[in-house]
Amino acid sequence: MSNKRLFYKTMKKIHLLSVLLLFVPYVNSLFGHCQVPCGVYTDDLRFMQMLEDQSTIEKASKLILELSSKDDGLSHNQLARWVATKDSHASKIQKIIAEYFLIQRVKSSAKNYEQLLKGAHDVMVSAMKCKQATDSTTSENLKNSILSFQKIYASK
Repeated sequence: MSNKRLFYKTMKKIHLLSVLLLFVPYVNSLFGHCQVPCGVYTDDLRFMQMLEDQSTIEKASKLILELSSKDDGLSHNQLARWVATKDSHASKIQKIIAEYFLIQRVKSSAKNYEQLLKGAHDVMVSAMKCKQATDSTTSENLKNSILSFQKIYASK
């Protein structure tokens, strides 16, 4: 392969990489749901996402407990990363409840409005408690609150 051809091939890869890096800050908003009246709602997807986040919290909690008994640098590094992951997923659940359900989907005219608010609040508080604790009961309570809110939401 000639040097000129290799140069152009390399430049093409660099250009593609730079374009991809340009859009990285916007990836989160590509998967988020807008707050305009577009009428496109996928409630089941939000519940699936929250349950997936809860599973990650549960796994992170187990690994935090396991790694906290170790005394080497790698374990301490992984411990810090799992704590950050657990907190991040709890925040994601709180964000879905606040920005998707409470702002866009739960209407004050709903016949079970008070139950919906209590259910949403329970999920948010349970997620907060998962940031504070690592016991399996706390993450199980979060799962139960999500499923309970889903049941209340489905009957709206």
